[in-house]
Amino acid sequence: MTASPRWFSKTKANSTRKRRSCPRNIWKNCARKPASLSVEPQRPLALTSGDPSGIGPDIALAAWASRTRHALPPFYVLGDVDQLSSRARTLGLPIELKLSDPGSAVRDFEATLPVVPLRNRLIDRAGDPSPANAAGIIEAIERGVADAMSGAAGAIVTGPIAKKPLYDAGFAFPGHTEFLAHLAGQAIGKPVKPVMMLAGPSLRAVPVTIHIPLAAVPSALTTELIVETGRITAADLARRFGIARPRIAVAGLNPHAGEDGAMGREDIDIVHPAVAALQAEGIDARGPLPADTLFHAEARQAYDAALCMYHDQALIPAKALAFDETVNVTLGLPFVRTSPDHGTAFAVAGTGAARANSLVAALRLAARLAEAEAGYRDA
Repeated sequence: MTASPRWFSKTKANSTRKRRSCPRNIWKNCARKPASLSVEPQRPLALTSGDPSGIGPDIALAAWASRTRHALPPFYVLGDVDQLSSRARTLGLPIELKLSDPGSAVRDFEATLPVVPLRNRLIDRAGDPSPANAAGIIEAIERGVADAMSGAAGAIVTGPIAKKPLYDAGFAFPGHTEFLAHLAGQAIGKPVKPVMMLAGPSLRAVPVTIHIPLAAVPSALTTELIVETGRITAADLARRFGIARPRIAVAGLNPHAGEDGAMGREDIDIVHPAVAALQAEGIDARGPLPADTLFHAEARQAYDAALCMYHDQALIPAKALAFDETVNVTLGLPFVRTSPDHGTAFAVAGTGAARANSLVAALRLAARLAEAEAGYRDA
């Protein structure tokens, strides 16, 4: 069942929607008031540099080097100071690194890049991933979560990792997000449902199913999964993005949202009941809507997040609109987590070709989300 396209018209009701002080477009706010981007005086961001054979170390170093220009919030790197020093020399970056701890990182950040050391060493082999680095990569993620959960860090920002070297070393999780959810669940004593959001200057897109083959999507998609994903999305938009009553656009699975069953029954049998269930819970959800008209400029003004049925339905428009500014945000966790929207890029690691734009956006957004959540709790 296809929703009326008139829902996309701009109305006074939308423009007068009650909102808290945090604006819908966090990027505009960051550009307008860069000096306000610290989380709290003694709560820096924890940054994992990701796979040391990829561009994670490159962009971590480059981000710190641009800290003044981009008004970055203080952060520390969970990593190996020798590996980072080696990469800095390779890149020709005259950056002073300092062994630090979360409590000292804010003070150290102005003149040096604070590095909180790991027990496991990381080998600096740019472009040559190795299972030997798996223990350190995993430890950095575990430490980042522990720091965020304890309050030592305001949020965790994760550098890109590659799955194969971790799998070769016995890593048992489908990916970064699932591992973070596992660690969060251990910390709070109950299961955590993570939701991926790609957040950019003009689009927030949420895939309901993530890293599965396209052929498996119809059987994996359930009404319950869509409802749970929509519920978590709406809650985090309120708590962390400052949107009092979020508007959720729900994309159809099939072309033209199935055209009343002419191109598949999933939108009638699965997606439409999910939208009805979300509406029954008081969530402003509309759909299923044809995905081919959901992402143009005028349509994007009518919703705060788009709920998409599969990975590429969400990520293609998000990255096409703002590849260098889009941030991967994990919703549903008991702490703020952001990440650049790109991978390890082994082919350009250590060459100086990697751009830190997405990491810069991830650091800025992490600080803003943590600040907004603190205000939400105190309200």
